[in-house]
Amino acid sequence: MSITVQALDGVYGRSAAGVRARLEQVVDDVWAAVAGAETDSRGCVDDWSGMDFERGLFRIVFDSDHYFAGLGLSAVYPEITVMFRIPDAAHSYRIQVTLAPSAYSTYFGSCA
Repeated sequence: MSITVQALDGVYGRSAAGVRARLEQVVDDVWAAVAGAETDSRGCVDDWSGMDFERGLFRIVFDSDHYFAGLGLSAVYPEITVMFRIPDAAHSYRIQVTLAPSAYSTYFGSCA
């Protein structure tokens, strides 16, 4: 099982390069950091696609404040947290977030 992540810039309609992201998982009822990364020029975090994950509850925290400050904009949501459940460790999953200073949207899909 792997996780592929992509961030898109909803203001300029392009990939959101340089977004800091932190992957966390619930371990013994506490959120524990699993990995950290920054999106590449395609807005992707490929580092996590080669990792093995078990079923469970996860979240990705995107540092939108830092990203938009670099563009000279102020974000209403300084962090965007996308929480999701991995129901089957045999599948791969894709999480996508579209960022804007005052809004965001998410997508979660399974790649069997």
